[in-house]
Amino acid sequence: MKTLEYVPVPAFEDNYIWLVSDGSDAVVVDPGDAAPVEAYLAKRGWKLTAILLTHHHHDHVGGVEDLLVSRSAERANGAIPVYGPAGERIDHLTQRLKQGDRVSIGSPALDFSVIDVPGHTAGHIAYFQELDPRGTPHLFCGDTLFASGCGRLFEGTPQQMLTSLDALAALPENTQVHCAHEYTLSNIRFARACEPANDALARWQDDAQAMRAAGQPTLPTTIGHEKSVNPFLRVDEADIQATLAAHYNHPVTDRLEAFRLMRGWKDKFR
Repeated sequence: MKTLEYVPVPAFEDNYIWLVSDGSDAVVVDPGDAAPVEAYLAKRGWKLTAILLTHHHHDHVGGVEDLLVSRSAERANGAIPVYGPAGERIDHLTQRLKQGDRVSIGSPALDFSVIDVPGHTAGHIAYFQELDPRGTPHLFCGDTLFASGCGRLFEGTPQQMLTSLDALAALPENTQVHCAHEYTLSNIRFARACEPANDALARWQDDAQAMRAAGQPTLPTTIGHEKSVNPFLRVDEADIQATLAAHYNHPVTDRLEAFRLMRGWKDKFR
């Protein structure tokens, strides 16, 4: 089996469009802009064989039509398939997916299970690859989980997002998490406000700052790492609940209340 390469292609101000390739064929995840994808495919000589979408926001789907037009000649056996959430209105989808569905792609050889992760949008999904050729799992989670953060609740409820994050936190700890935005440094600043005594978070801040200073992405992260530094995966921690209670000047009664208060604080945090 061929080794797979997982590449974050920068787009817009802080997006990452992920490409997965076996060295000849490639799959793209959430191509909000076709131009950087086209440039990278041309640079590497890769052919595009499938498009995976997690949710309907334009910075994740805006480049689909241009990619379909420009790459159609490469497909001797028909149009490039476009996979996406069953519960959202997205143009050009050829297969609509929901919890428990599987996506199997021939080249590059990829197999994903689909996880419903509503919260950021109502029908948001994630793609989980249980094992790559080296035995490592991978997650493409769109705007649900970020390094040291999570997505805003544009359409879903706090309960939906917390349930979605719980589902992702239950994945194997060595799962490589391919988030869709470089929000890490700002997320860490908020995380440290929530949990200032977290030594792992302080070390992560130093490491992430060094990566960004060197022009490197802070992604992928891992599920295990996020469970140690991401406050939205640590809503049960007494120190975080105490910080929230002090910030809002009233008791935090349960983990859902902690998540709701934390997400509201993050929305206004600067």
